[in-house]
Amino acid sequence: MTIAPQTPGLPEAPGRTLTPRELKDWVDEAARHPGAWEHLVRHDTGGRHFASLHRDGDLDVWLLCWNTVDDTGWHDHDTSAGAVAVTRGAVTEATPRMGGEPVVRTVGAGRSFAFGPDHIHRMSGAVDGSVSIHAYSPPLWRMGQYSISPSGVMRRLSVSYADELRPLDG
Repeated sequence: MTIAPQTPGLPEAPGRTLTPRELKDWVDEAARHPGAWEHLVRHDTGGRHFASLHRDGDLDVWLLCWNTVDDTGWHDHDTSAGAVAVTRGAVTEATPRMGGEPVVRTVGAGRSFAFGPDHIHRMSGAVDGSVSIHAYSPPLWRMGQYSISPSGVMRRLSVSYADELRPLDG
């Protein structure tokens, strides 16, 4: 993990909390400037690689590099809304559904999505060598990581934003 001040070449940080739609617009703009983040892309670290692109009192931005073995496990972003722009390859997002199988979608390069603070999901690399930009507002401090037992009981563990997400055993 690399943590850095705002990366030159990224869109201006707005100085206020952003809505999910504004976050989506922000990551879409950041994705159009690969010179600001391309040098941080790595897929040779033995796991999902992530680097901080910006963090202030209102906005938290990360570059994530994915291979198909990378999986965040079920999680939420506590009080933060978020947005994801896929810049290379594709990622898979699954959202849980009570009484049924999760809803799964693959988001390819050039696409983005946003979500509110009540969103629970898990993400994984759909293609080796995938890259995505994630923005959260307000900045991440805590996240909820979930495990689901074989009998269907869901439990939430509060973790620091600096902890790497991975699937938890049921």
